[in-house]
Amino acid sequence: MRRVTVVGAGTMGNGIAHVFAQHGWGVTLVDVSRPALECALETIGRNLERQVKKGALTESDRSAALERIRPTTVLDGVADSELVVEAVIEEPRAKFELFADLDAKAPPPTVLATNTSSISITEIAARTQHPERVVGMHFMNPVPVMPLVEVIRGLATSDATVQTAVRTAEELGKTPVEVSDYPGFVSNRVLMPMINEAVYCVMEGVATPAAVDTVMKLGMSHPMGPLALADLIGLDVCLAILEVLQRGLGDDKYRPCPLLRKMVAAGRLGRKSGRGFYEYA
Repeated sequence: MRRVTVVGAGTMGNGIAHVFAQHGWGVTLVDVSRPALECALETIGRNLERQVKKGALTESDRSAALERIRPTTVLDGVADSELVVEAVIEEPRAKFELFADLDAKAPPPTVLATNTSSISITEIAARTQHPERVVGMHFMNPVPVMPLVEVIRGLATSDATVQTAVRTAEELGKTPVEVSDYPGFVSNRVLMPMINEAVYCVMEGVATPAAVDTVMKLGMSHPMGPLALADLIGLDVCLAILEVLQRGLGDDKYRPCPLLRKMVAAGRLGRKSGRGFYEYA
């Protein structure tokens, strides 16, 4: 059985673990928090059950996928994995420290991939002794549903590493798109300014969140409004990405809206906290 270690059991991490396990990989799911791991397994179980009800999986497929996932609070599985996918908090220092640790614990040719949505792959790779094996694999949320994976090459990333990331994404039923290592890559460099402008519309009293989202859904054919999407992503994540864009590109057009900062400071982070631009049960 091919093995992958997924580091981080949050929204993205449990989705990535789900997809790998569904496609026959043995998954070591790592998080410093035991409750986070338990919550992740519950979420994966519910999402697999949803696929069973839709006829996309059989009950035996669901059980087999869950059995392939091994939760742990230590990085003891990386040496046995051919691929490590990092999905921890979107904060540079946390990723830098983790990749230095992964580099020491997982010898080549293990590929070290980051699910970062905006942080430089080159900077992350520079914290390792083997930067040629570090690559970006930016999955979209929700991972079991969304078909795109941005594959990002750092300055030192080897062709073989990129090919491994592309081939792996295809094996998972995803569509890989290779992009260059710039802040926000393509997805968030385009998406986050739109979300930020939608927040400005609310702050300036142009329209309510529901009105803004309705305009974008009915007028622009978006399946989800930008503020509902921000709640799904997490307002803290949106803020962190905008800060990376502003700092990395040096352009004030990426300056986070003050209302976004205020909501994050108040703990209104979106779906995961129960309240953002909308309220959630």
